[in-house]
Amino acid sequence: MDLYDRIVELGKRRGIFFPSFEIYGGLSGFFDYGQIGSLLKRNLEDKWRKMFVLNEGMVEIESAIITHERVFEASGHIAHFTDITTKCLSCGRMYRTELLLTDCGVEIKEGASAEKLDSLIEKKGLKCPECGGKLSQSEPFNLMFKVEIGPYERGVTGYGRPEAAQAQFVDFKRVYLAERERLPLGIAQVGRCLRNEIAPRKGPIRLREFTIIDYEVFVDPEDITYPRIKEVEDKRFRILTADEQLKETSKIAEVTVGDALKKGLIGNEVQAYFLALAVKYLEELGIPPDKQRLREQLPTERAHYSKQTFDQEVWLERWGWTEVSGHANRSDFDLSRHMIYSGFDMRVFKPFDKPMAVKMLTMDPKRKLIEEEFDEDASTILDLLSRSDPALVKRWLDEKGFYEVPGPSPVKIEARHVEFGEGEETAKGRYFVPHVIEPSFGVDRIFYAVLEYAYFEKNGRVVLRLPRDVAPLKVSVFPLMKKDGLKEVAEKIYRLMIGEGFVADYDDSGSIGRRYARADEVGVPICITVDYQTLEDNTVTLRNRDTWRQVRVRVDGLPGLLRRFFAGSIEFDDLGVLFDGSD
Repeated sequence: MDLYDRIVELGKRRGIFFPSFEIYGGLSGFFDYGQIGSLLKRNLEDKWRKMFVLNEGMVEIESAIITHERVFEASGHIAHFTDITTKCLSCGRMYRTELLLTDCGVEIKEGASAEKLDSLIEKKGLKCPECGGKLSQSEPFNLMFKVEIGPYERGVTGYGRPEAAQAQFVDFKRVYLAERERLPLGIAQVGRCLRNEIAPRKGPIRLREFTIIDYEVFVDPEDITYPRIKEVEDKRFRILTADEQLKETSKIAEVTVGDALKKGLIGNEVQAYFLALAVKYLEELGIPPDKQRLREQLPTERAHYSKQTFDQEVWLERWGWTEVSGHANRSDFDLSRHMIYSGFDMRVFKPFDKPMAVKMLTMDPKRKLIEEEFDEDASTILDLLSRSDPALVKRWLDEKGFYEVPGPSPVKIEARHVEFGEGEETAKGRYFVPHVIEPSFGVDRIFYAVLEYAYFEKNGRVVLRLPRDVAPLKVSVFPLMKKDGLKEVAEKIYRLMIGEGFVADYDDSGSIGRRYARADEVGVPICITVDYQTLEDNTVTLRNRDTWRQVRVRVDGLPGLLRRFFAGSIEFDDLGVLFDGSD
């Protein structure tokens, strides 16, 4: 068995994670977290909250999973959130076209069209792997789960959200006003998402239902700075740039945050700061810096809304470099789209010191041309253009060659359809749509990566060397024997641990060595053993999971010492007097 298989076997055996609906044969793309795994997952999320939200003075919301279709019409998900698929004309099985080709050793360029993929299918003479039948022409398949909300004849169409981020955009103005109109403002959300993946593989790495952390940091586009950037300027990380990937032999650059900004490798301070924090987060979860890299997405890979995106990737034994978080500069795309489509003003106001004359960009749609080319859609297009920010339209035209008017079937407006001008007015301040820097984390992928780097075998035993602050169980309490009053004392200490806020386990089954082994397998950092000396002097033995060293500690001082240990302020040998013992 390779490392992945050993982790899966451990996960099933010890209540960490396992396939959903297992007694019915399971269902690809769904996993459940057991009693140990759910604790670990929650601790990973709480550690993220502490680092990214609480320590940064930002906020968190919680929103609905089922989302109104108009949200995704505005965001572009209905039009763009797709995979290219092909279907067997004999057995009806659907495949992701790109995977069919890569499984046959065909190298696919990012952004390849359906027509290009079909030509490769034909060139290779590929048939349905299941029955050998002929494959259909490839076409886009939307990955969102569609639902009808309410009684069918009067219902509203909705979708299971494929990301949590849209709620932060839709709710932005409420949160912004409640937070005293401050920028930068980070709005986080940790929640479940749904994606109707065509052929999910890789166990917990690619799921149909998963937990995501979307963090939207709203900034002034004229001041994309971050007040704490100096704290991470000397932090080193490994970057693989888009330009480097286009070379025959690409090299990863190890640079400081400060140098990455000076060289223009990262576009702004906010993105650089949270990239550094993301690397630090994984380091503290036990994933070394040399097993991480920040890969800049190629222009053909980037989402339709992104100006620059980095994938934080971790090296995994079976799958190589695997994305665990994405960091996108979404500019003002999302807020502008929702403002156009809903009619709700998402702009914020920043006053000048005194009124001043300002130049303003104007835009006049060429009504006659639009009516000639778009027929019955023309009135809708003209209405949406009238609500569009001229600066946003011009930027799209300059950068992409078109501007996409939102809707179920988006329309592309070209430069010839509009005319720009310039005006001037006296203003007391400026209105603008905030830009967004988005760090987004896949909790399930991070969960698996943490297990892989924590997994260790010692003397034929499995030891999960999880960082002490995220370990699912903090202590396990054992009586040496179940007689002579030891059991009663151990149960009392167990209740003490629970009362003091520690997530604890009690185990009096089997030999003491076997109990230590069981605790090691689920990553318990400290085992507390009650023995006959405990009855004499009220001390217990503490055993360290990683070193198997032991110390004696008085029970009355135990909670305070353990609290300092799990906070990282003292190490194990500082807990008490070293004691010779063996497993």
